[in-house]
Amino acid sequence: MTATIERVTAENTAAKAGTVHDRAVRYILAGTRLALGWIFLWAFVDKLFGFGMGTEQKNAWINGGSPTKGFLTFGVAGPFKDVYTSIAGAAWADWLFMIGLAGIGVALLLGIGMRIAAVAGGLLLVLMWTAVLPPENNPFMDDHLIYAAVLAVLALVNAGDTVGLGRVWAALPIVRRMPWLR
Repeated sequence: MTATIERVTAENTAAKAGTVHDRAVRYILAGTRLALGWIFLWAFVDKLFGFGMGTEQKNAWINGGSPTKGFLTFGVAGPFKDVYTSIAGAAWADWLFMIGLAGIGVALLLGIGMRIAAVAGGLLLVLMWTAVLPPENNPFMDDHLIYAAVLAVLALVNAGDTVGLGRVWAALPIVRRMPWLR
């Protein structure tokens, strides 16, 4: 009887430890999701209003500036330089870039549409990576690729369910019919 009690106690302790571990992982991933969401949303807000962190107020989008012109004109290098400089300041590029930053940022912060946010964010980050090939401090790897991988992980583990609206979003009829919206 004592051996059975000890075994059950050990199993319960192991189960609780796994639960604590799983909970910790979920919260760390939720925090990572929120941090990455803030990076995207802040880039949108700063380019929109020009708070002086990355965009001066005179170059803000609401003041007639272009969110793509400066970097795509002067910041690109490598084999795709001509492609990027040719779209610098184009209205369609500005709109797509800003909608992407805002949409990805809001989705990550709210924990909704994680799969779409991961694909869109991954695509945007890989495009940004190709704009600076080769990266300054490494033959091929930089933070854009790391962030893209993190976005994929966040979507795969449903990181929007913890400290987010992911479960509520997943329960919507349209999302249940089209799981790729999750």
